[in-house]
Amino acid sequence: MSDQIRFRNTVLLVLLVFFVISFITNILNSIIVAVKDSYDLSLAELGLLPFAFFIAYAVMSIPAGFLAERYSDRLLLQLSFGVIFAGCGFFVWNQNYASFVITLFVLGSAMAVLQVIINPMLRIAGGVEHFAFNSVLAQLVFGLASFLSPMLYVFVVNPSADSWGPIQKLIQWIAPDKPWISLYVFFSVMSLILLVFARFARYPAKSNQLNESAPSWQMYQVVFQDRKALLYFFGIFAYVGFEQGIGNWLSPFLAEYHGYDPETIGAQTVSYFWAMLTVGCVLGLFLLKVMSSRKVLIFATTATILALTVALFGPSKLVVLAFPFLGFTISVMWSIIFALGLNSVPKHHGAMAGLLCTGIAGGAIIPLIIGLFGDILGLKWGLVGLFLPLLYILSIGFWSKPLVQNKTI
Repeated sequence: MSDQIRFRNTVLLVLLVFFVISFITNILNSIIVAVKDSYDLSLAELGLLPFAFFIAYAVMSIPAGFLAERYSDRLLLQLSFGVIFAGCGFFVWNQNYASFVITLFVLGSAMAVLQVIINPMLRIAGGVEHFAFNSVLAQLVFGLASFLSPMLYVFVVNPSADSWGPIQKLIQWIAPDKPWISLYVFFSVMSLILLVFARFARYPAKSNQLNESAPSWQMYQVVFQDRKALLYFFGIFAYVGFEQGIGNWLSPFLAEYHGYDPETIGAQTVSYFWAMLTVGCVLGLFLLKVMSSRKVLIFATTATILALTVALFGPSKLVVLAFPFLGFTISVMWSIIFALGLNSVPKHHGAMAGLLCTGIAGGAIIPLIIGLFGDILGLKWGLVGLFLPLLYILSIGFWSKPLVQNKTI
């Protein structure tokens, strides 16, 4: 098989992994109110759930870089999906709050390893100058999966099709009073299928990407001493914190301040949020072909600030439109920040990817802070704090100076 075909297959594999990561990660946005009711949690206890998942990125991203140095991508992908399978099975067997927290941390650890592996793979297989474009394409797949996962939740809690009777009986047998737990049976099956897929997939020769995906401690030391690298780390931290802050607290906000049912309007709005992120990626793919990624980031962040203002302080009819529109405006942020970060350092891109993926811990810290302030000041004023990460992301569009510019028409 030619290198070109291998690289194309690698890109397809990476997109499939992004789909699975998104499907499992962002289901928490839809089920969070049901989890709160199931275990009678405070906002702070509820905020601990995304914290447990995303803090795993801070713990595992840099060790994942060392794992990538020693072991093949094939083995690490299989190991990650095996851990996901085991973690989901553990929670289905032990259906309590503490087990759920542990499971989320285990899942987050596996996702961290996957992210550190697949981003350098995508950069090499798709071409360095096309990385921003391909990264937005991956984000499109990410958003599509996040759009579909709330639909699965709606089906589980509101069964309607008689033809799915055996599945509904299985759901009732697994968790009669907490039907959302049965989602993790589905995730375990999905991960098992991906484990087999990763086993038989074809990969480019390791030597083709050795310098990109195999960081050593010396490489990390060089990256840590680079001021630009740390600034992009905080950019990823700010973006993921904002994304998950909205995704996790959207449904509780609509229920508390506008009286919308979390199992219908709340779940649907979360789904639309991710659907609009997918639609925004399509526009982003076009914009990145005609203008600088820095300019796209500035325009997107400005629009996000305006949409967040309406979402938090507008009337009910506008709020349910403004939250999904936030998905549209933030759709290109992750891809652009990650691409700017990797394209701003001349070497050690594997270590840089590990550092940037560590920034995904923002999805742990910022939602937890929102919950803590929400218990004291009210959820709305906790969400007001999301303007701060947006302002930081806006600044990236002005001070970033990548060594490799995105290729435009």
